[in-house]
Amino acid sequence: MTPNILSILIWLPVLGGILILSTGGDRNAQLARKIALGFSVGTFLLSLSIYADFDINTASMQFVERYRWIETLHIQYFLGVDGISMPLIILTTLLTIIVVIAGWEVITKRVAQYMASFLIMEGLMIGVFSSMDAILFYLFWEAMLIPMFLIIGVWGGSNRVYAAIKFFLYTLVGSLLMLVAIIYLYFASDHTFNIASFHATPLTYATQVLIFLAFFAAFAVKVPMFPVHTWLPDAHVEAPTGGSVILAAITLKMGAYGFLRFSIPITPDASSELAIWVIGLSLIAVVYIALVALVQRDMKKLIAYSSISHMGFVTLGFFIFDSQGMEGAIVQMISHGFISGALFLCVGVLYDRMHSREIDSYGGVANTMPVFSMFLVFFAMSNAGLPGTSGFVGEFLVILGSFRVNGWYAAVAGLTLVLG
Repeated sequence: MTPNILSILIWLPVLGGILILSTGGDRNAQLARKIALGFSVGTFLLSLSIYADFDINTASMQFVERYRWIETLHIQYFLGVDGISMPLIILTTLLTIIVVIAGWEVITKRVAQYMASFLIMEGLMIGVFSSMDAILFYLFWEAMLIPMFLIIGVWGGSNRVYAAIKFFLYTLVGSLLMLVAIIYLYFASDHTFNIASFHATPLTYATQVLIFLAFFAAFAVKVPMFPVHTWLPDAHVEAPTGGSVILAAITLKMGAYGFLRFSIPITPDASSELAIWVIGLSLIAVVYIALVALVQRDMKKLIAYSSISHMGFVTLGFFIFDSQGMEGAIVQMISHGFISGALFLCVGVLYDRMHSREIDSYGGVANTMPVFSMFLVFFAMSNAGLPGTSGFVGEFLVILGSFRVNGWYAAVAGLTLVLG
């Protein structure tokens, strides 16, 4: 394997984005599209080559890169991937190709900036999933807000400025508390930002609670969990199709990934003691938000609220601390990434044809677009958890794990499979 392969994977799409910006204005829009497609395909193929050499039988970090960066603060350029981050990286690189293709003809103004935003954001998201230094993780985490803010704020709908600012502020406030926790852990550990060292740092229970809450503020907003979920429907409704795909399929998974990488291993005692509260919020999302989704007339809002409900299964699976539940939660993360992305693409197609997102406007679509309708129904059934689809597998594993911990958890969560 090529040395520094993870660095190449991160910075290749960023380089592509910078190259696209240098192509000029919309007079070279077709060139910008071709460059974006070329770099996104190249990044995806590179991620597949990494996966081909990935050893699925070990839990340790692989393809590790570690260099001194800011020595006075012991900040390192430290990268690595494991069985949690690798599937998310593959998901990111694949969906970026689809997003570029989806915006090929739809986006006609500021094409270079649009394509560059997605490529740069792709590299930053890969950086989030591969960072093993907390400050490096934080920098990637915060930096990816900028291209998403621009995607919503520039190419979004009529209320795009409000949605973009709301998304930015919600995420930023939570992230600031995460930074405070990281700085505290730096002093509590051996003056290092190494995430693995944070895992081994002994903390009192009271300290663990405070650290857990600080991380929870950042990750719960990103998932998003009830009651800090209100930014997501607004962001989805106003975002262009590509923005909605990345928001639902990748950005939400960053919050869940944060729970696995930071909250649970760094504060195990606090995570265990406070799990009942997280489970409660997860069950509210699973059932109540699912009911909210049922009354939506806007297709994007319906999918947005259903995403919150599905991510409730993910956090439920994490915090019941059952192996089967954990496996189901990870399956649900990847499954939801594909399904939600596909549904938002379908809505984008419908909007281009009908110029409406109202469900009432879609009467007769099966007659005029039979093949498309077949795919739409398939993805909708997958989203509802139809047996035989990946949407069912993840949720069912979480419910089985919940039943082994507490039958009431499983009973409440199982309502969504009935309501779905």
